[in-house]
Amino acid sequence: MNRSGNLHHRFGLRLASTLALLGVVLGTGAGSPAGASERAPSLDTAAIDAFVEDYLDRHGLVGAGVAVVRDGRVVHTAGHGESDGDPVTPHTPFALGSVSKSFTAFAVLQLVADGEVRLDDPVVSYLPDLAIDDERAREITVRHLLSHTSGLPGPLIVPPAHSLAEAVDRLADWSLDTDPGTTYAYSNANYHVAARLVEVVSETPFATYLEREVFAPLGMTDTYSVTSRDDPVLDTGHVTAYGLALPAGEMDQMSAGAGGVISTAEDMARWLAMQTDDGRTGQGQRLLPRELLEESHTPQPGADKAGLGWMRSSAGVEPARVSHSGSLTRFNAQTDLVPNSGYAVAVMLNSFTPTREHAYEISSGIIEVTEGGDPDPGRPVATLIDAALGLLTLLVLVLAIRLVLRSGRWSARRRHWPTWRYVLRLLPSTVFPLLGAYFFLVLPRLQDNSATTLDAFLLWPAASLLLLVLVASGLASVTARTLHRRTTRPSATSAADRLKDH
Repeated sequence: MNRSGNLHHRFGLRLASTLALLGVVLGTGAGSPAGASERAPSLDTAAIDAFVEDYLDRHGLVGAGVAVVRDGRVVHTAGHGESDGDPVTPHTPFALGSVSKSFTAFAVLQLVADGEVRLDDPVVSYLPDLAIDDERAREITVRHLLSHTSGLPGPLIVPPAHSLAEAVDRLADWSLDTDPGTTYAYSNANYHVAARLVEVVSETPFATYLEREVFAPLGMTDTYSVTSRDDPVLDTGHVTAYGLALPAGEMDQMSAGAGGVISTAEDMARWLAMQTDDGRTGQGQRLLPRELLEESHTPQPGADKAGLGWMRSSAGVEPARVSHSGSLTRFNAQTDLVPNSGYAVAVMLNSFTPTREHAYEISSGIIEVTEGGDPDPGRPVATLIDAALGLLTLLVLVLAIRLVLRSGRWSARRRHWPTWRYVLRLLPSTVFPLLGAYFFLVLPRLQDNSATTLDAFLLWPAASLLLLVLVASGLASVTARTLHRRTTRPSATSAADRLKDH
């Protein structure tokens, strides 16, 4: 089918969907959207709400959006806690992070269904301007991108980009880590390229494509995709520290395709309902053929457990699930499909915890409720880790004060040392100041990336505060000992004093 035929075909589907919805409103249609009027009974939703509330309280989290569906029907949506000072509702927006990759893969698979893209074609056949400093890059297929088997690396520090075209252009001096199709290695770059492919093939901006072909047909009216840090929702996140949640805006980074979708519990329920109903919307419109939807949930060659925008659970996880998690620096999200029961769960948090994926834990607890269990919110492990770091920080501070107070005596005992030896003895105290300078001042500026010193600190506040205290301790110790060296004059010493010094 050519592109013109595709557009007419999709226009017809959207028209049919609109007429069906109009029939529902007027009372003359048989179809109805996956929404409140069609929510399946029999699940103890009160137990879900109680579990989520207990979990947020115990772990010091701010707010959560939750959606539960079963076999294409919405069972429960809810909001808990707060967002930007207001109560969270099923319509409160959250950043999804890498859960967005499922939407990107879905968009590519729609183009596959339309005959405009083939999964095993080389990516360069659709993006002829794709330049990667590696001959093997011409072997990367569309399937390799979506299953993270392209061989593209996933560096932590990359140059800034504010469009998908820029994001793809910055790959020009990259080389592959492995041969395409042989090894699973998670990389956001795969999904920047995949989203750019959608733009080029559809001749439509990526965000517009998602709106027209995915969000609108599903009735996801509060869902959209952003390119980078250009949306107020990204200012409503938090990072946890010592059991508290510190308000903080999201880091400025390229997110389109790999992590740019913003959505709500109500809208995510519609997304999961389609995923558990063979690719159909609540009005019966098919957005993706069943075989391609199943392919997206199926582990791919060379990809271990990875499908196309989804991931199979590890052996031993019960019940088995098809999932994708998402973590930005201020938000955390999780989507889980449970094939054995037909249930699916989405959890979105407006907070990020460096040492714990709370969205995964909450989703797992909700799945336990669907299995008839009584989940335990668990111990606040992340809070305990931060508390231990806090105690260590206090201990370092006490030792630092002691070192400074004793620096005169320390210097006096070494007053006869030659300068080179004295300086050499001070070098160990400069290790943490140098490390702190690199982490807080150098790293945020590597490759002209857009991170700030505050961003670096907020990646893990408890650990960052410990590092700062170590930095201050080292600087204070070196400064005090240097000043005492300058004010203490060598004098005649007895042989006993010399022996004592050594």
